[in-house]
Amino acid sequence: MASPATATTPTAAPQVVTPEATRLIWLLLTAAFVAILNETTMSIAIPHLIDDFGITAVAAQWLTTAFMLTMAVVIPITGFLLQRFTTRAVFIAAMSLFSAGTTIALLAPTFEFLLAARVVQASGTAIMMPLLMTTLMTVIPAHARGRMMGRVSIVIAFAPAIGPTLSGLILDTLSWRWIFGIILPIALASLFVGSRWIRNIGETRRAPIDIASVVLSAFGFGGIVFGLSQIGGAEAHGGDSAAASASTASLVISLAIGVISLGIFVWRQLRLQRTDNALMDMRVFRVSNFTLCVIYLAVMSMAFFGAITILPLYAQGPLGMSALDSGLIVLPGAIAMGLAAPVVGRLYDRWGTKPLLIPGSILIVGTLWTFTTLTDSTPVWFLVLAQGLLSVGLALSFTPLFTASLGSLNPKMYSYGSAVVNTIQQVAGAAGIAVMITVMSSVSASEIAAGATESAAGAAGTRAAFFISAAIATLLLVGAPLIKKPADNDSAPVVGH
Repeated sequence: MASPATATTPTAAPQVVTPEATRLIWLLLTAAFVAILNETTMSIAIPHLIDDFGITAVAAQWLTTAFMLTMAVVIPITGFLLQRFTTRAVFIAAMSLFSAGTTIALLAPTFEFLLAARVVQASGTAIMMPLLMTTLMTVIPAHARGRMMGRVSIVIAFAPAIGPTLSGLILDTLSWRWIFGIILPIALASLFVGSRWIRNIGETRRAPIDIASVVLSAFGFGGIVFGLSQIGGAEAHGGDSAAASASTASLVISLAIGVISLGIFVWRQLRLQRTDNALMDMRVFRVSNFTLCVIYLAVMSMAFFGAITILPLYAQGPLGMSALDSGLIVLPGAIAMGLAAPVVGRLYDRWGTKPLLIPGSILIVGTLWTFTTLTDSTPVWFLVLAQGLLSVGLALSFTPLFTASLGSLNPKMYSYGSAVVNTIQQVAGAAGIAVMITVMSSVSASEIAAGATESAAGAAGTRAAFFISAAIATLLLVGAPLIKKPADNDSAPVVGH
């Protein structure tokens, strides 16, 4: 066990929003937005990378898989990092990693360098969101958190949604390297300003690290996310039965390692938290409102990330649209979500969760069921309208969930709660993408084998994928009335005492 060091532990929030707090949150929002935006920019660039580096589509997909895998491994550790190291040190480390990764990606001479760059980028990105959410909960009073958390929702939902569109616009006129060339100056500016502005927040305490927990976390969350990324591998390898079998074996082994490691990880955290030495303190789940929010968020993340992945594929397949045009389909909804998020935050501060989550869940579930009617001749305006309604439903839901979940915890547990929320969202999003793509591919292949045209088969696969998503999301209608807004008194329940 490593020797403990001085740490930053959040204290109760102040009673007013100070100019310094506002400036700090905006700085963290900018840095997090750039980092999260980068997560989804590579998918559109894959054909260009295949040509430039002479690699296969399966190899190129590792740029996305490696990013998600690194996020899943690093995020669970952030609860410890935010306990042990100062706010300023964590920010500088996160943005330095992200900037270094972006620089390597910009100059990468080979595919291997680019892949390594994505891992370095993801390491910094994984730290930013828990840092932002923990800092917000610490410096913003309870009665104003909804308004500020609305801006966080923009980062989490808007940034990944516009990533493919931005990438498409760049690739239409410039090299794929400019995806990183445009992001790098903003990242470096955020690092410079943050290193000068950010002060250390909260009191300090000595926090040890349990190496066994780190290893178990990496194998647990990493194994599950990697296993999920292998779902559908048989379809990806076409008629190559040997490759398909290897992909299936990789899936089973990865998920088995992940589940077993995660079980041992949870058991170890339950033991270590008795002495406040857990890497991810499980006592946050003793607060029922937090647990409900996390479950709700997991279901919603599966639907959200699955939908923004499937819709462009559907547009490029059955509808025959270009990569840029397919990315533009989700842009109006992303903009609507970005514009709605601050308003939703203010409504949350005034009215609480139910007036937002109930209509939000109805919009989400209703839109997903509408997507089960798509055909190979569905008009584009219908997709744009439906995606817009889905985005509004998500905007009504993200802010209340983030704010109510962390607001239900004692300030001591903010860092652990942030790590849990972001880990669950990452794993659930990976699961949603994997399941929907697998269902879409399998059904499409079956339809083609039965004699259907490629466009009709693609539409059938899309309907089947959204049927699964809509069926799962229907659970949101049950959960929405159960989630409550914590009292605006900065005195959340104390867990672990």
